[in-house]
Amino acid sequence: MHDDSQTADTELVALALQNPDYFTPLVERYEPKLFRYIRRFAGLSKECAEDVLQEAFLKIYRNLNDFDGDLKFSSWVYRIAHNETVSYLRKNKKKETVTIENNDPDMINLLDVLESDANVVNDAKKMEIREKVRQVLGELPQKYREVLVLRFLEELDYAEISDVLRKPMGTVATLLNRAKTKFKELAIKNHLTLLLHE
Repeated sequence: MHDDSQTADTELVALALQNPDYFTPLVERYEPKLFRYIRRFAGLSKECAEDVLQEAFLKIYRNLNDFDGDLKFSSWVYRIAHNETVSYLRKNKKKETVTIENNDPDMINLLDVLESDANVVNDAKKMEIREKVRQVLGELPQKYREVLVLRFLEELDYAEISDVLRKPMGTVATLLNRAKTKFKELAIKNHLTLLLHE
């Protein structure tokens, strides 16, 4: 997030603490991002993701007083959404399957992990590649999937990921390296690299 948006977030938080009506713009700003993140990270149905999102916003609102204005509000709300999602998965003992929309344009961002210079032009091929990326992502353990989604799909930087996952930046870097290696291995196993070079 740019600094001007960050200033706006902290101003809105201060206003929302005085008047609950000011919480609405924060919800409108973060609802689409957090919904997309929950779906990408946990593979929940639309309805389940909406339930998790609602719980996350309740928690965000109830804990608004605890928000540290020196930190990024975006990282703070992602952390709460992340924790709510993990809690939901734990409670529901959901089998980890990721059902990311096949037409998710950001799925191609994860192909950067493969360091391929393949020029994907054909729409049908793009769809096939997105499906394979979704499949590979779904096979990854949660700890690797979450860092890849945060970094390459949500485009958070290392400091933000560190805030969201409450892990030191060095740990985040290590996790990302391992996740990329694992992603590449699974991509080869799923013939994704061959598909890119056809």
